Amino acid sequence: EHLKAFDQEVNAFVDYMFGPRDARVRGWFLLDSYLPTFFLTGAYLLCIWLGNKFMKDRPPFSLRAHLIVYNLGITLLSLYMLIELVLATWEGGYNLQCQNLHSAGEADIRVAKVLWWYYFSKVIEFMDTIFFVLRKKSSQITFLHVYHHATMFNIWWCVLNWIPCGQSFFGPTLNSFIHVLMYSYYGLSVIPSMRKYLWWKKYLTQAQLLQFLLTIVHTLSAAVKPCGFPFGCLMFQSSYMATLVILFINFYIKTYRKAPSRTATKETPVTTEIKNGFHKDYFAAANGFLNDKKAQ
Repeated sequence: EHLKAFDQEVNAFVDYMFGPRDARVRGWFLLDSYLPTFFLTGAYLLCIWLGNKFMKDRPPFSLRAHLIVYNLGITLLSLYMLIELVLATWEGGYNLQCQNLHSAGEADIRVAKVLWWYYFSKVIEFMDTIFFVLRKKSSQITFLHVYHHATMFNIWWCVLNWIPCGQSFFGPTLNSFIHVLMYSYYGLSVIPSMRKYLWWKKYLTQAQLLQFLLTIVHTLSAAVKPCGFPFGCLMFQSSYMATLVILFINFYIKTYRKAPSRTATKETPVTTEIKNGFHKDYFAAANGFLNDKKAQ
């Protein structure tokens, strides 16, 4: 009874803050109450803290088979979301510059259903970090990594409840495309015979940065020429994406712009070691965002 009362108070507060929810998504799994999303996020952060303590004096797990299956699964889910979003928005005649929440009829419902899977995929992607913990790759669990994973799951709960279609389609469409490439890369990097073909990691990094910038431009375009999509949501999304751009540029500069000295280049051998499915001296990344990692 106490938990039920607390749940009612929390949801009354968010309704007061954001206004009436979209009736079309009422009753959908995990959406009616904020508490499941909140508790899952808390469990994610707790698993990182307790997991690192648990693994401190234990050898790392070998999870090659798990990583292959996991990365393949996320790749296929991302491909489904990409195709379905393209088809749904095409069917609904979505306006690329600005699309409101109600003019496309059944196509809006189709988009909302795909975006629910996008929201749900964010809790699945918590496993990116859990794998790092079990493999004892604590250096890969950076602020950018945890910040992105924890916030995206909560932000998309809000998106699905208040703006589950319309202008909200663009970022997930781009991100699903990037995830197809990114998780394919991760899955292939686990297979020794495929490592020699993974020459395109830097271009993947650049594509991710371009994704953020395009999302900001698309979001602001609806503010310049409005179509009825909530202005406050546009400003929040632009601000949030700007934080990712700043953090990501910082990562990019540290990773690619600091060329090694001539002496270091001669003395340091080329390594092909793979850790947790990633090249040791390359980079660590998860959920669409590459994380800051110093060469070991």
